[in-house]
Amino acid sequence: MAGAILENLSTKKLSVFVAGLFVLQVVCFLLGGLIAPNPTAANTHLSSKCVDRAFNLKGWFQPWGPKQCQKVRDFEEATRQGIQANEIVFSVQMPNRPFHMTPWFQYLIGVLALDIVYDSERPLGVDPKVTLVIKLGSYDEDNKVTEIVSVNETRKLECTFNHEYIPESTGYQYDCDPVPLFELGSVHHSHYLLNIRLPVVDENNVQINTDIGALTDMHIVEIHQNGGFTKVWLSLKTALFPLVLFVMMWFWRRVMILDRPPHLLERTILALAIVVSVLNFPLEWIAIWAPAPGMTLVSDLRQGALYAMMFSFWIIFIGEHLMDQAERNRLKVYWRQVTAITFACFCLFIFDVCERGVQLSNPFYSIWNTETGKKLALAFIISAGTCGVLYFFFLCFMVYKVFKNISMRRATLSHMAKVRRLHYEGLIYRFRFFMFLTLLCAIMTVLFFILSQVNEGQWKWGEEEAKSTLQYTSAFFTGVYGMWNIYVLAVLVLYAPSHKRTSHDNGDANSGSNVEFELDQSVPSTSTGGETQTAPPQTQAGSALAESYMLLSKAAAD
Repeated sequence: MAGAILENLSTKKLSVFVAGLFVLQVVCFLLGGLIAPNPTAANTHLSSKCVDRAFNLKGWFQPWGPKQCQKVRDFEEATRQGIQANEIVFSVQMPNRPFHMTPWFQYLIGVLALDIVYDSERPLGVDPKVTLVIKLGSYDEDNKVTEIVSVNETRKLECTFNHEYIPESTGYQYDCDPVPLFELGSVHHSHYLLNIRLPVVDENNVQINTDIGALTDMHIVEIHQNGGFTKVWLSLKTALFPLVLFVMMWFWRRVMILDRPPHLLERTILALAIVVSVLNFPLEWIAIWAPAPGMTLVSDLRQGALYAMMFSFWIIFIGEHLMDQAERNRLKVYWRQVTAITFACFCLFIFDVCERGVQLSNPFYSIWNTETGKKLALAFIISAGTCGVLYFFFLCFMVYKVFKNISMRRATLSHMAKVRRLHYEGLIYRFRFFMFLTLLCAIMTVLFFILSQVNEGQWKWGEEEAKSTLQYTSAFFTGVYGMWNIYVLAVLVLYAPSHKRTSHDNGDANSGSNVEFELDQSVPSTSTGGETQTAPPQTQAGSALAESYMLLSKAAAD
């Protein structure tokens, strides 16, 4: 075999192929920038204070509509009417009429924000905690509320008083951080109803909610994925899935018809293509037609599998091209790097299972609500982040070693005939371009991971995305997702075994798509037709590039 397609494809055909991938990449960016809206939307709902004199825990209190509850404007009005704290139900309807939710929203996240003012008679405690009796229900056009979950939850409050502390400064508001409330992995109803009570005694007649200060209002920040972005996202996945799947089968067919077992690099390329195909499979269409509360967890697991496989592939891909590496084509050579990657992804897996796995049965559960859970989650995230940083620097170091080795060997090409020198220099330029593309893909992948984590948390820092015709976040999301697929397509095509065969194809275990060479100055030169020709360099046995060199030498001799 004459090597990989990257080594044998003509410059014209390679240029057309790269141009086609570039156009596809531009299309992916434009889909997110010009067509898709912002990935997520956050809406703030002010709760209505419904009156429940009968203390009906099984009933539902709707703030609006034909069955709206009796309401009071504020706690002063409730006090004048003799209404106690246990008789107040904070009711929130999501979304407000006449709007309604659709399954295209994919998920629904609720964040609790409390308005607490300073009151000398009801001071805020040192370590305040609020106990909530919560009921979450759903209803469609029939206005019949169906209960989803009913729980008692405790949330820790972190509030600061930014005004000058004066005992008479009653009415100044505390600055309290929002706290996570619930998360639904599927939005399959048009409206959701949230009833929250703040009891003053628990089931053991112990006083609670006595150190939360003077509460005036309760807000619910509702976050969901925009339906327009979901349509563009699913359309992109639906289009890319068959394309990558077809090229993957074509690549493996070329590998299997060879008279040798597949190499480590070829097996790793196949594994990467399989993981990308699993990620591309538009499983989210199920959540459009039927309730799928576990879809968010499944999406996170598929995303994590992509990170693990892609990071492992880059280590093996670059390592197999290190020309001074003593042993290759064995997975055990990379056990340290793969172990570090596996550990980091395992940390993220544990975090997802502890957070969203439990939320399948209790949407109001959050690992951040307790000190132990918060420390554990931070430990997992810090460990994974540390491994990610170390990985990136190690990857850059490996690429530097590859470029250094190539530069050293490129200096020895000056004594070669022009045809052979141009051939080798062309291979070097192609390989360098592919290495730069690999580094670019790695950088964009890390940025995608960071941006996807902070995208849903923009409300926490009070940031609002500027109104613009071009949605930069959506363009980045669709562009990076398209880049993953384009990179995999490039690897599958360019590193597939070439159909060009020679008499030197001996099926050696070390042959394959390795763009590499080693020049040995001790090899004697031969003379043919009065022209001195350099003998073929001493390369690793069966190297695809060595076969190309031998063919060029024979052609020049003839």
